Amino acid sequence: MKVGIGQDSHRFDLNSSAKKLVLGGVVFEGYPGLEGNSDADVILHAITNAISGVTCVNILGEIADRMCRLQGITDSSEYVREAMKYLGENKIVHLSVSIECLEPKISPKIPQIRESLSKLLDIPPDCIGITATTGEGLTGFGRGEGIQAFCCITVV
Repeated sequence: MKVGIGQDSHRFDLNSSAKKLVLGGVVFEGYPGLEGNSDADVILHAITNAISGVTCVNILGEIADRMCRLQGITDSSEYVREAMKYLGENKIVHLSVSIECLEPKISPKIPQIRESLSKLLDIPPDCIGITATTGEGLTGFGRGEGIQAFCCITVV
């Protein structure tokens, strides 16, 4: 058994009205997207980093930059899929995600995010825990400047 932890954060992209806010592969209408070369899905980036913590192969950085800039791949689910290639015979059996932001409210979309992640990771939705907090406004994320996500994966 192995455990990986991942984190990612991005500011809201207030200069682009065309970019959608995507979290865990789910679009949140009515909110600005996040700054980044890709869709900047902080949940999927945190998961990618957690998988990298298990495999010791860093995807975000050189590999994801090449995928994004040279191949035009901006869908962060592709970075997760790339990271999963290095798991070999190992399998993700549980995922826990914690999100910090003032907006949007995450709770109403937790079932959709769990379903999206379930399909991507090939694990049951009841093996995916998602929590959210404003952090009482103590950080820029809790004050509405962006979104931060942490996750922990269990691999057997």
